[in-house]
Amino acid sequence: MNCIPIALFVYKRPWHTSQTIQALRQNDLAQDSDLIIYADAPKEPETIPAVREVRKYLQTIDGFRSVTIIQREKNFGLAGSIISGVTELLNRFGSIIVLEDDLVTSPWFLRYMNEALALYENDERVASIHGYLYPLPQRLTAPFFIRGADCWGWGTWRRAWSCFDHDGAGLLRELNNRGLAELFDFGGTYPYTEMLEDQVRGANDSWAIRWNASAFLKGMLTLYPPASLVRNIGLDSSGTHCTEEDHHETILAAAPVEVTRIPLTESRRALRLFRKYFRSLQPRRIDRIKGRYWRLRDKLFSVFTSVPTP
Repeated sequence: MNCIPIALFVYKRPWHTSQTIQALRQNDLAQDSDLIIYADAPKEPETIPAVREVRKYLQTIDGFRSVTIIQREKNFGLAGSIISGVTELLNRFGSIIVLEDDLVTSPWFLRYMNEALALYENDERVASIHGYLYPLPQRLTAPFFIRGADCWGWGTWRRAWSCFDHDGAGLLRELNNRGLAELFDFGGTYPYTEMLEDQVRGANDSWAIRWNASAFLKGMLTLYPPASLVRNIGLDSSGTHCTEEDHHETILAAAPVEVTRIPLTESRRALRLFRKYFRSLQPRRIDRIKGRYWRLRDKLFSVFTSVPTP
């Protein structure tokens, strides 16, 4: 098999990075794959030691056909690093597999990604191949399509990435003008539109929400496995846009995923399960909002009560 190159984006998390590499190296196609690592530069002085530790570890990596390390001389940020790196590699290779420094993969991840990327390479409706699957309430038995794109262990082609729109405001405007916001939010069960609004006003710098919206508005699809081939170990407040949450915790697939051609339509059953899963998270989201409210209330109360009386 002519293996598709792997792009890995790292920053300041040495332990997470080592776990990602160790798991990836256990894949049966690792020794036939070229690994290109983008190591971002420190943003603040206090991140320098961790960035140096990551870069020192990168020099020890083996187990792949080749390892190329690109050390940024200035801080690109997560969005800037991924957008520029993916664009550069797709212009060079035509297709790419993308990982970040907190994604632990199943030993069958690379085989699934390579086979699916080869199978759907020329299907204009397919935006990407995805390796992670939410812990859905019911089991699925075969790969399936969902409209849009995703970001935890994925792959794509130059032809699909050319649809990526950097302009979050334009994407948001189109979603609203076409009356698609609720559909984009999985029937109102997950706040993707809110995430895009946050990106527009600068509250986050998410490339992923713009990639998702770009593919969604084009009516493009992403292929998901029936069991997760990726586990995110970064939901511990150690990374960009991450908080301490366990509701995305999943068990890695216990066997290889068979990839065969299926109709280019969104799976109604999978869509219902996604919505059911997202709906199950809503009480937790409400609890977090309430928690922030009470913490703010207590903080304001302490400020007012600490003001000395004249």
